[in-house]
Amino acid sequence: MLLGALACGGDGPTVPVSRTARQPIVLVHGLGGSAADWSPVLARLRADGWIDRELAAATYNSNHSNTSHAAQLASRIDSVLAATGWAKVDLVTYSMGSLSSRYYLKNLGGVAKVDAWVSIAGPNHGTQTATQCVQLPACAEAVPGSTFLTALNAGDETPGDVRYATWWSPCDGTIVPPESTILSEALNTETACLSHTEMFTEPIYQQVKAFIAP
Repeated sequence: MLLGALACGGDGPTVPVSRTARQPIVLVHGLGGSAADWSPVLARLRADGWIDRELAAATYNSNHSNTSHAAQLASRIDSVLAATGWAKVDLVTYSMGSLSSRYYLKNLGGVAKVDAWVSIAGPNHGTQTATQCVQLPACAEAVPGSTFLTALNAGDETPGDVRYATWWSPCDGTIVPPESTILSEALNTETACLSHTEMFTEPIYQQVKAFIAP
């Protein structure tokens, strides 16, 4: 459970939280993904020095739109910042999580609260496989050429003073075409031939860690 700022006696002044040693990381999953799916990555981050208060992950409700998830993400990030004393977080996203987090950055003031943003196998320009699940709001938004994507990608694809990076596989199979993940002005890395669910290998973890915590 994330802890907010500590209050000093009833209605007295709020005592600022001392900043933790490491900038917090918020993990954003994709369609149907559970917070528990991040467990291997969270374990690696803890082994590398991050503490629980500096890490947050949540389940992706497939019945909600990316705009709804973006609003929930905004609240989660505010809680993490309050608990750690930092002004910004690093965002690591997987698959559909890239769309809700980019909406947060572009439309909900997230650029002021995010240092680095990472997209692992994200459908940043849509994916043809989303046409198979358009009954779900997020899937409908991920269809190439959707109103949601057109607005999200209009103008600057990487707004604000945020460091952007993507990792994409030519053998993804879920993101079609796989180059959909690539964003203008981001650090875009083509991986080995990996399927969509194989994308967080140890080498990619090390690359992502080096990017968010140089």
